[in-house]
Amino acid sequence: METINHKLNTFFESWIGPRDQRVQGWLLLDNYPPTFALTVMYLLIVWMGPKYMKHRQPYSCRGLMVFYNLGLTLLSFYMFYELVTAVWHGSYNFYCQNTYSAPETDNKVMNVLWWYYFSKLIEFMDTFFFILRKNNHQITFLHTYHHASMLNIWWFVMNWIPCGHSYFGASLNSFVHIVMYSYYCLSAIPAIRPYLWWKRYITQLQLIQFVLTVCQTACAAIWPCGFPIGWLWFQITYMVTFIILFSNFYLQTYKKHKSSLKKAKEHQNGSPASTNGHANGTPSTEHGAHKKLRVD
Repeated sequence: METINHKLNTFFESWIGPRDQRVQGWLLLDNYPPTFALTVMYLLIVWMGPKYMKHRQPYSCRGLMVFYNLGLTLLSFYMFYELVTAVWHGSYNFYCQNTYSAPETDNKVMNVLWWYYFSKLIEFMDTFFFILRKNNHQITFLHTYHHASMLNIWWFVMNWIPCGHSYFGASLNSFVHIVMYSYYCLSAIPAIRPYLWWKRYITQLQLIQFVLTVCQTACAAIWPCGFPIGWLWFQITYMVTFIILFSNFYLQTYKKHKSSLKKAKEHQNGSPASTNGHANGTPSTEHGAHKKLRVD
């Protein structure tokens, strides 16, 4: 374990500078292997969970999901509010903010960002609910990549750049999660579900989030202030992967579905045998259950 930590320290010190000692002793931050082990366990459950549930009845999890999604909504609201108020009153520079120029604000931001890091571990439950409910179509590459990578990346963020310019992406993501988890909390209640209309806009909001993060990160590269340039370029690259994957998800889920509905309607209108949502013995796409994927 010590050898792994030493090699990580050496590599990252050569890339983005020395490890930040202000977070020393914080839960899960001193050593990387626990975070890595939790990620490996997550991936093993993703692989083995559907096999285990294959011949078993799905669990409802409705009450637990309401509680879980409500909890994450409230946690996201707390993180968003605390980050925004801290950087506003602390006069953080929007274009570039290093990690050692505003001690009081930096301490507040670091404490909130630790909760943000820890929330990525809590959010593994998103996938576990899919497995228990046998919604395996929801466990896409994008979903797994997003959950597995975020926990690990934020371990490194918390150990090397736990404040300063790091606040922006977390603030935006917390806001998006307020909208997203409140939606999933309400959608777990059957009586409310028919009145929820804004699911597709969550993905649009996520894409806006990634683009804004790229732009704000680029500002620090154009007008540097001492924040590690290596991290800035990594962040931009990472956000671009999300823009590509989420754009593909949006097109596959909403644009192609809209096109298939249009074709189904045209086919129904031209077929006298089409009744009760069926056309020539084939279930109509319009009335069939369309499985929309969830990306967090």
